[in-house]
Amino acid sequence: MRVLGIETSCDETGVAVYDPVAGLLSHRLHTQVAMHQAYGGVVPELASRDHVRRLLPLVQAALEEAGAAPASIGAVAYTAGPGLIGALLVGASFARALAYAWSIPAIGVHHLEGHLLAPLLEPRPPAFPFLALLVSGGHTMLVDVAALGEYRVLGESLDDAAGEAFDKTAKLLGLPYPGGAALAALAERGRAGVYRFPRPMLDRPGLDFSFSGLKTAVRVALRGRVLDETARADVARAFEDAVVDTLTEKCRRALRATGRERLVVAGGVGANRRLRERLAGVAGEYGASAHFPRPQFCTDNGAMIALAGCLRLERGANRGPPAPARANWPLDEVGN
Repeated sequence: MRVLGIETSCDETGVAVYDPVAGLLSHRLHTQVAMHQAYGGVVPELASRDHVRRLLPLVQAALEEAGAAPASIGAVAYTAGPGLIGALLVGASFARALAYAWSIPAIGVHHLEGHLLAPLLEPRPPAFPFLALLVSGGHTMLVDVAALGEYRVLGESLDDAAGEAFDKTAKLLGLPYPGGAALAALAERGRAGVYRFPRPMLDRPGLDFSFSGLKTAVRVALRGRVLDETARADVARAFEDAVVDTLTEKCRRALRATGRERLVVAGGVGANRRLRERLAGVAGEYGASAHFPRPQFCTDNGAMIALAGCLRLERGANRGPPAPARANWPLDEVGN
């Protein structure tokens, strides 16, 4: 049964068609980065209005790309939360209206569950159970994934998420919004060891994260200084090394504690090259395999929502009322 997936949790409008046998048939994505650049961050009301403009043309394009008529779609999956409530309401209202018009189920999907399942879109998907590192602009957490809907949060950020720290540090370095990818590109030219920043919370046990102090350390290092391009690259490299070291050590602890044989990395920061290399090495230390979604599915997209909706549909998700839009929705409240 083919599923149409719709993602509108923040500033990307994503639409995809997924078939449980043939796999992903199409995916379309519109990003609002250019619109929000002038403000240095996402403006919620502008994001909501743009989703309204983009959804219908993207659905039509995704159906055409998939060669799928509306009659071949068995359900519409949409991101129900967490996220910006206005953006979520646009996607949820559109998806539920479309499902009503087509007389098919509407299935609300947890945004983070979509990210956790994104590696299943790859040619060699990981099997359950697995340990997952979800690292993005809004979330940084380690999750023990026993099965679909069986999630146990082992540790999470107590303040800034890793991706948020990337963006804020990029702003300190004068990089354009969104700064995470620009900082990583700048760090590629930086020299290791010229600067050194703290590795937050590695001096204590546990699996929680904290990145606000790291961002502050960069601000202090930059105070009153005018940096040339070489020095800026060195700072970017030192910051990236600190984040990668922290995430790597926490994953090492989690693999040791859980004994899982598969490590899944998802979320926008999961596209970082150095992080992927280090985590693949750590997984190998424990005889585990590492799994990453392709970079285009690390950030928000409709494909992961369509896949999650398909798996939910197979579990009987169409038996109850569609999930309401929720700005806040703890992952451990998802259920199976």
